Amino acid sequence: MPKIGNIQLPDFPLLLAPMEDVSDPPFRALCKEQGADVVYTEFISSEGLIRDAAKSVMKLDIYEKERPVGIQIFGANLDSMLQSVEIVERTKPDIIDINFGCPVKKVVSKGAGAGILKDIDKMVSLTQAMVKRTNLPITVKTRLGWDHNTIRIVEVAERLQDVGCQAIAIHGRTRAQMYKGSADWAPIAEVKNNSRMHIPVFGNGDVDSPQAAQKMRDEYGLDGAMIGRASIGNPWFFNEVKHHLKTGELLDAPSLLERVNAARRHLQMAIDWKGEKLGVFETRRHYSNYFRGIPHFKEYRMKMVTSDDAKDVFAAFDEVAEKFADHVFVSP
Repeated sequence: MPKIGNIQLPDFPLLLAPMEDVSDPPFRALCKEQGADVVYTEFISSEGLIRDAAKSVMKLDIYEKERPVGIQIFGANLDSMLQSVEIVERTKPDIIDINFGCPVKKVVSKGAGAGILKDIDKMVSLTQAMVKRTNLPITVKTRLGWDHNTIRIVEVAERLQDVGCQAIAIHGRTRAQMYKGSADWAPIAEVKNNSRMHIPVFGNGDVDSPQAAQKMRDEYGLDGAMIGRASIGNPWFFNEVKHHLKTGELLDAPSLLERVNAARRHLQMAIDWKGEKLGVFETRRHYSNYFRGIPHFKEYRMKMVTSDDAKDVFAAFDEVAEKFADHVFVSP
């Protein structure tokens, strides 16, 4: 069974990926309840942390019930990253993760995220310095390479391991691909099959069904799956994957009432955590998936995603629970 530092994980653990404006405490709580083995925060700017920027500092909030939890930080300036390690340590996470994979232009243009894939030596030296600065396990999330012509992920992973990285999650696309095309898991399997590798190697990208997770485990031999977009508005996905891996069967899709109750809890927790305005706004992206497959739903979805008043959104949930009470969801 894989371990991150001293953290023992189950066979083929499922990890909630760090996603901007998605992997916040309310959503992490829902995913944890549904079987996520490790959860990560949204990615946090090291520059924002050392400037004490309110949005960055707020993302440090973690709670006992979600352990093991990793805080993910990004940046390209060594001093800022080292200072941010000390700030992060005070919140007592179980893991500190470095984002070497974000493809967004505003991050990449500063040489952070996937931007550092243009300078592998810097990627390795920055990781090494952070490992030396803390006793917490340092892990890395990255991509295959900058583009198809610069894929050196087997060498990169080995070098990161050699300077003390405790686990690596690899998204099966290059930065040039962004989120287009299909994720290629074969190079991730090459990392895993490198006889010198002994840290966990987790796959990421296109784990969008229980069958895909099974394929990642059985055909590619990876140590676990990091799940991102498939979980948005669908925290049940972790439990569905685990059930399939254990039994070979697919669980029935969550009922309408389960979906309404989850959406209600999600919104209420978001309001409790960050106030009504932000709570209402940042939970909107989940509703399409919570209620995907209901016919003639546009009127209700528009109420949920356009109102700034929580009372209106809760009222829309009540309407949906009443109007579509007999709707049966089909497992994808």
